[in-house]
Amino acid sequence: MKRRDFIKQSLATSALTSLGGLGFDLLTASNKKKITILHTNDVHSHIDPFGPNDGRNANKGGVARRAALIDTIRQENPNTLLLDAGDIFQGTPYFNYYGGELEFKLMSMLKYDAATIGNHDFDNGIEGLLKQLPHAKFDFLSANYDFSNTVMDGHVKPYEIFVKDNIRIGVFGLGIELNGLVDKRMYKETKYLNPLEIAQDMARILKQEKKCDLIICLSHLGYDYKNRKEKPSDLNIAKSTQDIDLIIGGHTHTFLPKPTIIKNAIDKPVLVNQVGAYGLYLGKIDFYLSPGQQPKSEHKTILV
Repeated sequence: MKRRDFIKQSLATSALTSLGGLGFDLLTASNKKKITILHTNDVHSHIDPFGPNDGRNANKGGVARRAALIDTIRQENPNTLLLDAGDIFQGTPYFNYYGGELEFKLMSMLKYDAATIGNHDFDNGIEGLLKQLPHAKFDFLSANYDFSNTVMDGHVKPYEIFVKDNIRIGVFGLGIELNGLVDKRMYKETKYLNPLEIAQDMARILKQEKKCDLIICLSHLGYDYKNRKEKPSDLNIAKSTQDIDLIIGGHTHTFLPKPTIIKNAIDKPVLVNQVGAYGLYLGKIDFYLSPGQQPKSEHKTILV
Protein backbone atom coordinates (compact mmCIF):
# COMPACT_ATOMS: atom_id res chain seq x y z
CA MET A 1 0.00 0.00 0.00
CA LYS A 2 1.36 3.43 -0.93
CA ARG A 3 2.06 5.81 1.93
CA ARG A 4 -0.52 8.36 0.72
CA ASP A 5 -3.19 5.67 0.48
CA PHE A 6 -2.24 4.40 3.93
CA ILE A 7 -2.70 7.86 5.45
CA LYS A 8 -6.05 8.30 3.74
CA GLN A 9 -7.17 4.95 5.10
CA SER A 10 -5.94 5.93 8.57
CA LEU A 11 -8.00 9.11 8.39
CA ALA A 12 -11.04 7.17 7.33
CA THR A 13 -10.83 4.54 10.07
CA SER A 14 -9.03 6.46 12.87
CA ALA A 15 -9.75 3.95 15.62
CA LEU A 16 -10.38 5.11 19.17
CA THR A 17 -7.54 4.47 21.60
CA SER A 18 -8.62 3.83 25.18
CA LEU A 19 -6.53 5.34 27.96
CA GLY A 20 -8.64 3.93 30.73
CA GLY A 21 -10.62 0.97 29.44
CA LEU A 22 -13.75 3.10 29.23
CA GLY A 23 -16.76 2.30 27.12
CA PHE A 24 -17.73 4.27 24.03
CA ASP A 25 -20.86 5.48 25.83
CA LEU A 26 -18.60 7.90 27.74
CA LEU A 27 -18.14 9.93 24.56
CA THR A 28 -21.84 10.69 24.39
CA ALA A 29 -22.13 11.82 27.99
CA SER A 30 -23.41 15.38 28.31
CA ASN A 31 -20.64 16.37 30.74
CA LYS A 32 -17.71 15.25 28.59
CA LYS A 33 -15.22 17.82 27.33
CA LYS A 34 -13.10 17.61 24.20
CA ILE A 35 -9.54 18.96 24.05
CA THR A 36 -7.69 18.87 20.72
CA ILE A 37 -3.89 18.75 20.61
CA LEU A 38 -2.26 19.60 17.26
CA HIS A 39 1.47 19.10 16.88
CA THR A 40 4.49 19.30 14.58
CA ASN A 41 8.18 18.48 14.96
CA ASP A 42 11.43 18.94 13.03
CA VAL A 43 9.93 21.33 10.49
CA HIS A 44 13.47 22.52 9.71
CA SER A 45 12.61 25.85 8.05
CA HIS A 46 10.38 24.26 5.39
CA ILE A 47 8.17 27.23 4.60
CA ASP A 48 7.15 26.30 1.06
CA PRO A 49 5.64 23.03 -0.15
CA PHE A 50 8.00 20.55 -1.75
CA GLY A 51 8.37 21.07 -5.48
CA PRO A 52 6.68 18.97 -8.20
CA ASN A 53 9.91 17.03 -8.84
CA ASP A 54 10.66 16.15 -5.21
CA GLY A 55 9.86 12.46 -5.46
CA ARG A 56 7.46 11.02 -2.90
CA ASN A 57 7.08 14.42 -1.20
CA ALA A 58 6.17 16.29 -4.40
CA ASN A 59 3.67 19.14 -3.82
CA LYS A 60 3.26 18.26 -0.14
CA GLY A 61 3.70 20.32 2.99
CA GLY A 62 4.08 24.09 3.33
CA VAL A 63 2.99 26.58 5.97
CA ALA A 64 0.00 27.85 3.98
CA ARG A 65 -1.62 24.40 3.82
CA ARG A 66 -0.89 23.79 7.49
CA ALA A 67 -2.47 27.12 8.38
CA ALA A 68 -5.66 26.22 6.51
CA LEU A 69 -5.88 22.85 8.26
CA ILE A 70 -5.31 24.38 11.68
CA ASP A 71 -7.92 27.05 11.08
CA THR A 72 -10.51 24.44 10.08
CA ILE A 73 -9.80 22.33 13.16
CA ARG A 74 -9.99 25.33 15.48
CA GLN A 75 -13.38 26.23 14.03
CA GLU A 76 -14.56 22.70 14.81
CA ASN A 77 -13.17 22.85 18.35
CA PRO A 78 -11.95 26.12 19.86
CA ASN A 79 -10.47 24.14 22.77
CA THR A 80 -7.33 23.41 20.75
CA LEU A 81 -3.62 23.66 21.55
CA LEU A 82 -0.92 23.84 18.86
CA LEU A 83 2.54 22.58 19.92
CA ASP A 84 5.95 21.97 18.34
CA ALA A 85 8.66 19.54 19.49
CA GLY A 86 11.73 21.43 18.30
CA ASP A 87 14.21 21.77 15.43
CA ILE A 88 12.32 24.69 14.00
CA PHE A 89 15.55 26.00 12.41
CA GLN A 90 17.90 24.78 9.67
CA GLY A 91 17.11 23.06 6.39
CA THR A 92 16.30 25.66 3.71
CA PRO A 93 17.77 28.98 2.51
CA TYR A 94 15.09 30.81 4.52
CA PHE A 95 17.06 30.02 7.67
CA ASN A 96 20.41 30.84 6.08
CA TYR A 97 19.13 34.26 5.02
CA TYR A 98 16.74 35.28 7.82
CA GLY A 99 18.28 33.38 10.76
CA GLY A 100 14.96 32.07 12.08
CA GLU A 101 12.97 35.31 11.98
CA LEU A 102 10.58 34.06 9.32
CA GLU A 103 9.99 30.73 11.05
CA PHE A 104 9.02 32.40 14.34
CA LYS A 105 6.86 35.02 12.66
CA LEU A 106 4.92 32.40 10.72
CA MET A 107 4.48 30.17 13.78
CA SER A 108 3.16 33.21 15.62
CA MET A 109 0.69 33.88 12.80
CA LEU A 110 -0.46 30.26 13.09
CA LYS A 111 -0.88 30.90 16.83
CA TYR A 112 1.33 28.18 18.19
CA ASP A 113 0.88 27.91 21.95
CA ALA A 114 4.29 26.47 22.86
CA ALA A 115 7.42 24.80 21.51
CA THR A 116 10.46 23.09 22.94
CA ILE A 117 14.05 23.63 21.81
CA GLY A 118 15.84 21.23 19.47
CA ASN A 119 19.57 20.88 18.89
CA HIS A 120 19.37 22.63 15.49
CA ASP A 121 17.76 25.65 17.13
CA PHE A 122 21.30 26.45 18.36
CA ASP A 123 22.73 26.47 14.82
CA ASN A 124 23.22 30.25 14.90
CA GLY A 125 24.49 30.02 18.45
CA ILE A 126 22.61 30.79 21.63
CA GLU A 127 22.86 34.49 20.81
CA GLY A 128 21.25 33.83 17.44
CA LEU A 129 18.35 32.06 19.12
CA LEU A 130 17.91 34.90 21.60
CA LYS A 131 17.93 37.46 18.78
CA GLN A 132 14.89 35.84 17.16
CA LEU A 133 12.81 35.41 20.33
CA PRO A 134 11.00 38.76 19.97
CA HIS A 135 9.41 37.37 16.80
CA ALA A 136 7.95 34.39 18.69
CA LYS A 137 4.55 35.10 20.24
CA PHE A 138 4.45 31.75 21.97
CA ASP A 139 6.22 30.11 24.92
CA PHE A 140 9.45 28.12 24.75
CA LEU A 141 9.46 25.27 27.25
CA SER A 142 12.50 23.33 28.42
CA ALA A 143 12.74 21.84 31.89
CA ASN A 144 16.11 20.09 31.55
CA TYR A 145 18.17 22.87 29.95
CA ASP A 146 19.55 25.14 32.65
CA PHE A 147 20.14 28.51 30.99
CA SER A 148 20.95 30.37 34.22
CA ASN A 149 24.52 31.24 33.14
CA THR A 150 23.60 32.22 29.59
CA VAL A 151 21.89 35.03 27.71
CA MET A 152 18.76 32.84 27.51
CA ASP A 153 18.24 33.02 31.26
CA GLY A 154 14.65 34.07 31.96
CA HIS A 155 13.48 33.51 28.40
CA VAL A 156 12.52 29.83 28.67
CA LYS A 157 9.99 28.25 31.04
CA PRO A 158 10.13 24.68 32.35
CA TYR A 159 6.38 24.29 31.89
CA GLU A 160 3.19 26.15 31.13
CA ILE A 161 -0.41 25.51 32.14
CA PHE A 162 -3.16 26.16 29.62
CA VAL A 163 -6.84 26.21 30.58
CA LYS A 164 -9.41 25.18 27.97
CA ASP A 165 -13.08 24.82 28.97
CA ASN A 166 -11.95 24.61 32.62
CA ILE A 167 -9.59 21.72 31.77
CA ARG A 168 -6.07 22.33 33.09
CA ILE A 169 -3.41 21.17 30.61
CA GLY A 170 0.17 21.10 31.84
CA VAL A 171 2.89 21.10 29.17
CA PHE A 172 6.62 20.76 29.84
CA GLY A 173 9.65 20.47 27.56
CA LEU A 174 12.68 18.18 27.39
CA GLY A 175 15.79 18.60 25.22
CA ILE A 176 18.47 16.19 24.02
CA GLU A 177 22.03 16.22 25.38
CA LEU A 178 23.94 18.85 23.39
CA ASN A 179 27.47 17.72 24.26
CA GLY A 180 28.85 15.78 21.30
CA LEU A 181 25.95 16.80 19.11
CA VAL A 182 26.35 20.59 19.02
CA ASP A 183 29.57 22.62 19.13
CA LYS A 184 29.90 23.94 22.67
CA ARG A 185 30.55 27.41 21.30
CA MET A 186 26.95 27.36 20.10
CA TYR A 187 25.23 26.59 23.42
CA LYS A 188 27.86 28.10 25.76
CA GLU A 189 27.14 27.40 29.47
CA THR A 190 23.79 25.70 28.93
CA LYS A 191 23.59 22.78 31.38
CA TYR A 192 21.89 19.52 30.46
CA LEU A 193 19.93 17.93 33.30
CA ASN A 194 18.86 14.28 33.42
CA PRO A 195 15.58 14.20 31.45
CA LEU A 196 14.18 11.17 33.29
CA GLU A 197 14.59 12.80 36.69
CA ILE A 198 13.22 16.09 35.38
CA ALA A 199 10.23 14.39 33.71
CA GLN A 200 9.31 12.63 36.97
CA ASP A 201 9.54 15.92 38.85
CA MET A 202 7.56 17.88 36.25
CA ALA A 203 4.77 15.29 36.16
CA ARG A 204 4.54 15.33 39.96
CA ILE A 205 4.39 19.12 40.11
CA LEU A 206 1.80 19.41 37.36
CA LYS A 207 -0.41 16.61 38.67
CA GLN A 208 -0.19 16.97 42.42
CA GLU A 209 0.64 20.63 43.00
CA LYS A 210 -0.91 22.30 39.96
CA LYS A 211 -3.88 19.90 39.69
CA CYS A 212 -3.64 19.46 35.93
CA ASP A 213 -6.18 17.23 34.18
CA LEU A 214 -3.88 16.47 31.23
CA ILE A 215 -0.08 16.39 31.21
CA ILE A 216 1.88 16.63 27.97
CA CYS A 217 5.63 16.29 27.47
CA LEU A 218 7.13 18.12 24.49
CA SER A 219 10.27 16.09 23.85
CA HIS A 220 13.26 16.52 21.56
CA LEU A 221 14.96 13.41 22.94
CA GLY A 222 14.15 11.06 20.07
CA TYR A 223 11.61 8.23 19.80
CA ASP A 224 13.84 5.21 20.55
CA TYR A 225 17.43 3.99 20.21
CA LYS A 226 17.39 0.23 19.65
CA ASN A 227 21.16 -0.15 19.90
CA ARG A 228 21.45 2.19 22.90
CA LYS A 229 18.61 1.31 25.23
CA GLU A 230 20.14 3.32 28.04
CA LYS A 231 19.97 6.57 26.04
CA PRO A 232 17.08 8.81 27.09
CA SER A 233 14.20 8.52 24.62
CA ASP A 234 10.46 9.07 24.47
CA LEU A 235 9.76 5.39 25.06
CA ASN A 236 12.08 5.32 28.09
CA ILE A 237 10.44 8.42 29.55
CA ALA A 238 6.97 6.94 29.01
CA LYS A 239 7.68 3.64 30.75
CA SER A 240 9.70 5.10 33.63
CA THR A 241 7.36 7.87 34.83
CA GLN A 242 3.75 8.33 35.86
CA ASP A 243 0.99 10.90 35.28
CA ILE A 244 2.10 11.85 31.74
CA ASP A 245 -0.77 11.40 29.27
CA LEU A 246 0.98 12.27 25.99
CA ILE A 247 4.57 12.59 24.80
CA ILE A 248 4.97 14.58 21.59
CA GLY A 249 8.38 13.74 20.21
CA GLY A 250 11.01 15.02 17.81
CA HIS A 251 14.65 14.68 16.74
CA THR A 252 14.57 11.19 15.15
CA HIS A 253 12.15 12.22 12.35
CA THR A 254 10.05 9.18 13.21
CA PHE A 255 6.82 8.86 11.24
CA LEU A 256 4.10 7.18 13.33
CA PRO A 257 0.78 6.59 11.53
CA LYS A 258 -0.74 6.21 15.00
CA PRO A 259 0.59 6.85 18.51
CA THR A 260 2.55 4.15 20.30
CA ILE A 261 0.96 3.09 23.58
CA ILE A 262 3.40 2.40 26.43
CA LYS A 263 2.56 1.24 29.95
CA ASN A 264 4.06 3.63 32.49
CA ALA A 265 5.65 2.92 35.87
CA ILE A 266 2.25 2.22 37.45
CA ASP A 267 0.93 0.20 34.49
CA LYS A 268 -1.18 2.97 32.98
CA PRO A 269 -1.00 3.77 29.25
CA VAL A 270 0.86 6.74 27.78
CA LEU A 271 0.53 7.94 24.19
CA VAL A 272 3.80 8.64 22.35
CA ASN A 273 3.53 10.35 18.97
CA GLN A 274 5.83 11.89 16.34
CA VAL A 275 4.96 12.95 12.79
CA GLY A 276 8.13 12.67 10.73
CA ALA A 277 9.67 15.96 9.63
CA TYR A 278 9.59 19.00 7.30
CA GLY A 279 5.98 19.95 7.99
CA LEU A 280 4.62 17.12 5.85
CA TYR A 281 2.19 15.95 8.52
CA LEU A 282 0.10 17.47 11.29
CA GLY A 283 -0.57 15.33 14.35
CA LYS A 284 -4.02 15.53 15.92
CA ILE A 285 -5.01 13.99 19.25
CA ASP A 286 -8.52 14.52 20.61
CA PHE A 287 -8.90 13.92 24.34
CA TYR A 288 -12.35 13.33 25.81
CA LEU A 289 -12.64 13.98 29.53
CA SER A 290 -15.40 13.34 32.06
CA PRO A 291 -15.27 14.02 35.81
CA GLY A 292 -13.56 11.29 37.78
CA GLN A 293 -12.62 9.26 34.71
CA GLN A 294 -9.42 8.59 32.82
CA PRO A 295 -9.29 10.53 29.52
CA LYS A 296 -10.10 8.79 26.26
CA SER A 297 -8.42 9.72 22.98
CA GLU A 298 -8.87 9.65 19.24
CA HIS A 299 -6.01 10.29 16.82
CA LYS A 300 -5.36 11.38 13.25
CA THR A 301 -2.17 11.92 11.30
CA ILE A 302 -3.00 14.45 8.61
CA LEU A 303 -1.06 14.77 5.35
CA VAL A 304 -0.52 18.50 4.79
